[in-house]
Amino acid sequence: MAGFRQRAPERVDIAMVAHPSVTLFVDLSDGDSLVYDAHGRRECGSTVVGLVPGDLRLGGRAAGGIECLQIRLSPVLAIAVLGASTDLSGTVVSLEDVWGRDAGRAEERLRAAASWDERFTIAVDALGRRMSARPSLDPEVAAAWGLMLTSRGRVRVDSLANEVGWSRKRLWSRFRSQIGLTPKHAARLVRFDHAAHLLAAGNPAAQVAAASGYVDQAHLHREVKAFTGVTPTVVAAAPWLAIDDVAWPTSFSDLTPSTSPIRQVPAK
Repeated sequence: MAGFRQRAPERVDIAMVAHPSVTLFVDLSDGDSLVYDAHGRRECGSTVVGLVPGDLRLGGRAAGGIECLQIRLSPVLAIAVLGASTDLSGTVVSLEDVWGRDAGRAEERLRAAASWDERFTIAVDALGRRMSARPSLDPEVAAAWGLMLTSRGRVRVDSLANEVGWSRKRLWSRFRSQIGLTPKHAARLVRFDHAAHLLAAGNPAAQVAAASGYVDQAHLHREVKAFTGVTPTVVAAAPWLAIDDVAWPTSFSDLTPSTSPIRQVPAK
């Protein structure tokens, strides 16, 4: 999770880039709410963004500036915390629709908190209480997802099935029903995420295509368009990708005082 704050009362208009996680945005701004627009559907305030939301934009303006808490959940955790990820894939829905009254209670506590550290503690507690009451998914599905991440999406479905001891047909069916995407589509998303971060780091598209396992630069271009609706050049300039290594560092040693107000806590 990470906290974001823009103190100036300027309008925000950011193209969001697909990520292999279900993302919660808890809107803590005063006044007007953040607005999320995907496929022509708009949601305001605190929101849940499912896997592969398509062309997604975040916008809004508040007199005191924009402030929000962003929480990324792997599909494995999303099932435990939110109840299901299948219904969320390709969608943007209000947090209240998913959590009911718990959403309002959590938002009130987060708004009243005196610091980001206190907010992180409140959020971890809220997630933990919901996770303990939710069923987990098949361990074979969780293992398949983990293999996709470690391979950066460069894995065949047949190989996944062999690794977890299932038939290809069973893995396809169970993975689709629990994660919300087919194994092939999920692997494509993970591979795209790796490529997107290489683009944001300033690497040429041709090199990114080769390093990420795409046939050629045209193949990379098609995949980027499929997941975001924009070109690789636009993805390379995506502001939130550029700060991912700061907002979600691999270790606390990567954090420096200059990163404030972007903050991070490890998942629990």
